[in-house]
Amino acid sequence: MGELRTKMEQDMLLRGNSVRTTENYLRSVAGLARHYGRAPDTLELREVKAYLQHLRQDRHLTLGSLATAVTGLRFFYEVTLGRTREEFYIPAPKQPQTQPHVLSRQQVERLLGQTEHRRDRALLMTTYAAGLRVSELVALKVSDLDSERMLIRVEQGKGRKDRYTLLSERLLIELRAYYRVFRPTSWLFPGRSPEQALGARTAQRIYTRAARRAQISKPGGIHTLRHAFATHLLEAGTDLYTIQCLMGHSAIETTTRYLHLAPRALARRGSPCDLLAFTSAA
Repeated sequence: MGELRTKMEQDMLLRGNSVRTTENYLRSVAGLARHYGRAPDTLELREVKAYLQHLRQDRHLTLGSLATAVTGLRFFYEVTLGRTREEFYIPAPKQPQTQPHVLSRQQVERLLGQTEHRRDRALLMTTYAAGLRVSELVALKVSDLDSERMLIRVEQGKGRKDRYTLLSERLLIELRAYYRVFRPTSWLFPGRSPEQALGARTAQRIYTRAARRAQISKPGGIHTLRHAFATHLLEAGTDLYTIQCLMGHSAIETTTRYLHLAPRALARRGSPCDLLAFTSAA
């Protein structure tokens, strides 16, 4: 892509896109260019649509992967090339509305009890107790733990936003025991060397091994613990706005989906019928 790639990288840098987002967007446009053997700025809208159809039907991309490709191509054509959406509209696939699988408290207890090493238990407990994304988990530093205020600082989470989440008493005890053994200096969970953070894939493998040992068959990876954090808070009576802040959701609509995962929280709200003052029939 040459100059086009450089300009697109600059556009994403100015907008503060993450490294992962930048790589995904560039990969989407590069794939389009390779498919036709031409510069992407010379392609017509019908050709772009035909390429997306090829990705779905011939290469069997999932709807999520296809949506990522569409977002990258939209950025290139609308931002880098300056074409309006009215003249160059790239439709996005309609995503099915699914609910994530959530572990019960008993399953979380079994999971933590089936870890192979103290570090693994501390890592999974931190994910659940603080409701972290795996990218936020592996980016934690020792200095992010505030034991005086019982908070964990999440620096530049999704959307490049800082936030604070909970540091529970139980987690603090576990992390202190972990610290006495491993003595991390910078990264809370270092990788092969103290200067490197643990990789997200390694964290996923730690969860998968523990789930297998705990005989948990529910689908999903380590992100399942984040869903459990929000659902269990809601069932315990925590309000949605607080959960939204702890989770780092930009929109409350993202948080409200946990209402469907916590039927007991809905039941506690009661029906408006219970507020009526008339006398019930005998």
